[in-house]
Amino acid sequence: MVGGIAFIAVIQHNLDSVSPGLVGLAISYSLSVTNLLCGGVNFFTETEKQMVSIERTQHYIDNIPAENIEGSLIVSPVWPTAGIICFKNVFMRYREGLQDALHDVTFQTHPGEKIGIVGRTGSGKSSLFLVLFRIVEIQKGSIILDNTNLKHIDLKDIRSRLAIIPQDPFLFSGTVRENLDPTSSHIDSDLYNVLERCHLKAPVDRLGGLEADVGERGRNFSVGQRQLVCLARALLTRARVLCIDEATASIDFETDQLIQETIKQEFHDSTVLTIAHRIDTILNSDRVLVMSEGSVAEFDQPNILLQKTESLFFKLVHK
Repeated sequence: MVGGIAFIAVIQHNLDSVSPGLVGLAISYSLSVTNLLCGGVNFFTETEKQMVSIERTQHYIDNIPAENIEGSLIVSPVWPTAGIICFKNVFMRYREGLQDALHDVTFQTHPGEKIGIVGRTGSGKSSLFLVLFRIVEIQKGSIILDNTNLKHIDLKDIRSRLAIIPQDPFLFSGTVRENLDPTSSHIDSDLYNVLERCHLKAPVDRLGGLEADVGERGRNFSVGQRQLVCLARALLTRARVLCIDEATASIDFETDQLIQETIKQEFHDSTVLTIAHRIDTILNSDRVLVMSEGSVAEFDQPNILLQKTESLFFKLVHK
């Protein structure tokens, strides 16, 4: 457009002796019109993108079933106290038409027991945590925690009383304080206490203290530090059940040892379920749960399973 107007202006100037000032004004206006046209095109493009977002949101509202948040039982403020987990004939599949992700799973833990969970990819290890937190509902069976069936308890109570360190620890955009204590239930001394116990006080102080900004998904923290933040959250809630989903899969040996030592010291009286990425991290567990094709294949002390050369655990250790 600008080139065309400039070309016409030159011809007019040669034919009619148009003032150079008018030529410059015409080119200046053509530049403004070009910017307006570009802005208009960008506006319509962005509008189309936003309409797609609205369409997808509406799809989720109309077609994705909402979680049944409310339960029929009101649990004690200190529940769970012992951390006894009991799976009874649990069946679960992710949706109709798929095979069972969990098939007739039955086991029970003791108070304060440390359980290592192992198995090949797709054996159902992570599915145990999904049904424990009721992220996916079971089709048959029951999950009992301290003599209380989880299906009768509010989701809020379940997910606030149990603690988890996921494989990819998630931190929210906000402050360190908001990530540690989203409900603002604790005073500063409590927060600094758990930071100290989780070896995070020095890194947090370097960032600026409890009011320091946490980048999106915790980008200004290392992977190991993000996992330690999850540990600090669990300490604040005094969780009697801690679930660790391959939390040491992507960190260095030194940080791994630090996390293991912190768990050993701070959660010695809690039930700890650990999905192992490296077998050596769960060799000191009280018992090992071996999953295979969605079922419990073996459940015993690691030294006993290692004595059985035909056991799946023996084969996993020596593969």
